[in-house]
Amino acid sequence: MTRKEVTHLIKQKAIEIGFSKAGVTTAEPFDEAADRFEAWVARGAHGVMQWMERDHEKRRDVRNILPGAKSILSLALNYYQDYQDEGDDHLKISRYAWGTDYHEIIPPMLRELLAEIQKLVPEAEGRYYTDTGPLLEKTIAERAGVGWQGKHTNLITRELGSWVFLAEIILTIELEPDPPAEDLCGTCTRCLDACPTDALTPYEIDATRCISYLTIELKPEHKIPESLAPKMDGWIYGCDICQDVCPWNRFSEPSGIAEFAPREENLHLTHEEIERMDQEEFSRRFRKSPVKRTKLAGLKRNSDL
Repeated sequence: MTRKEVTHLIKQKAIEIGFSKAGVTTAEPFDEAADRFEAWVARGAHGVMQWMERDHEKRRDVRNILPGAKSILSLALNYYQDYQDEGDDHLKISRYAWGTDYHEIIPPMLRELLAEIQKLVPEAEGRYYTDTGPLLEKTIAERAGVGWQGKHTNLITRELGSWVFLAEIILTIELEPDPPAEDLCGTCTRCLDACPTDALTPYEIDATRCISYLTIELKPEHKIPESLAPKMDGWIYGCDICQDVCPWNRFSEPSGIAEFAPREENLHLTHEEIERMDQEEFSRRFRKSPVKRTKLAGLKRNSDL
């Protein structure tokens, strides 16, 4: 088979397994994006996320992860749920955390896809990731034509908007690369204007001001800064404001992954419920949920704002 035919079959298999989009780029270094990322970290905009201070050489060049790498398969998985939250009498959880943690769902899909690739090309070696390794995921997806990094810094796809998880398989075989995605944000600034904590400037985020960072990454023992606490807008885990206002998300379609469906009892949490919650109930409610990351102490801290 030709390189083009193999690439087509791999993408086709990715869709059959359940991914929403697939694109390919080369394993050439990401020097420009790596320079920007390293400068962003040097300014301290990453806050307490210390893992971002390590492995810069791997982010810059994936061949430092997998020697002999020639291609990167970039994948997107739609997680959108067509549930409209009405009323503001309860606390809010980011849409990506309404159901099962994507780290429970995507790795088995990647494992299956890599096995299928190796059936097609037995000599192929691969490493796969979904937000678990030192990769510039959004830059990879952009260069692979999957979507572009919007002004809110999330990846936007033409077909599905920004409600997508990203994953990658680094491969030692040459595949047919896709043309990079075009930035279609234009003059729109809705995401920048809507952010209540002013965490966003075009194409860059100050994580230390971001509601998602404050409610998830900031450890329970740390206080949310007094200047930002009144601006949390009822969010206790993550934040979707910049995505909710993005015009491209009018193209969103419900995900076909049943595990991402909302857990109804977690959609209308109140301050009183969280105040009464003990560890046993927290563990039951949020089993295999992303919310477990913040721990009960973090959820209580976020609720107290």
